[in-house]
This record gives sequence, C-alpha cells and structure tokens, in this order.
Amino acid sequence: MNFINSLSAHLSDWVLRLASVCLAALGLVVIYGVVMRYAFNDAPPYVEQVALLLVISVAMFGAASGVHDAGHIGLDSAVKLLPAKGQFWCLVVVEILTITFAAVLLYGCEHMAASTRHDTIPTLGISEAWRYVPPMIAGVLIILFSVKHMLALFTKKTPA
Repeated sequence: MNFINSLSAHLSDWVLRLASVCLAALGLVVIYGVVMRYAFNDAPPYVEQVALLLVISVAMFGAASGVHDAGHIGLDSAVKLLPAKGQFWCLVVVEILTITFAAVLLYGCEHMAASTRHDTIPTLGISEAWRYVPPMIAGVLIILFSVKHMLALFTKKTPA
C-alpha cells in the first residue's frame, strides 16, 4: 500500500505542476492574443485554439489532482448524521461513482479521439484527436486515485 500511496502522490504532484504550467501558458497566450489584436490589429489565428487546448488541460489535470486530494465537492451534511458504517458505505459509493465517471470519460474520449484522428485543427496543423489526450490522461489518473481511496477504505478496520 505504501508503494501505491507514494506513486499516487508523485503522479498527483506531477499533474498539478503540469496544470500550473498550462495555466501560466494560458495567461500568456491570452495576453499575447489581446495585445496583438487590439494594439497591432494583427490577431494570430492560432491563439484561440491553443487557449482552448490549455483550458482543457488545466481543467482535466486540476480535476485529477483534486480527486487525489479528496478535494472534490462534498455535500456530506446528511452523511455526517449517519452512523460510522453508513458513512463508510457512502464513501464507497462515492468512489464507485467517481471510478464510473472516469471510465465513461476515458471511453468517450478514446472513441472521439479515434473518430477525429484524421481531422486537422486548421490553425495548428495537428490532429483533432489531441483535444482528447488531457481528458484521457485525467481519466486514467482519476481511476487510479479512486482505487487508491477504495483500497485505503477497505484496508482500514471496517466499521461493524
């Protein structure tokens, strides 16, 4: 279990740093686009598409890191009123739903990437499939992080 925790922590740290770099790059790209458009009246055509790819990356990588830290939105007011066993099983259901969501995300993105791999983003000259790479990476990481949470739940003493 220590290996899984260590691997998970390193992957989460890596993906959060990647999201931070993408966010910084997004800021620079948007500022560049605005300055070029309004100051020089010469808007580069690729800025919008690069910004879109960076927004997708920031959102997906940030979400994956949030799942690792159990920082996803929790509406647990009613759950806290349950006995320990009920709270335990609510946590299990949340992790199962999270894994299911990530698996559907991964499947859908893989399907879309396969169906658009021959199409090109005109202003960038790369395949449309690249839009689906960050969500696919995030899907794999979310599954890994949720499985780690499930293992942690079941390896602790289960409430009677």
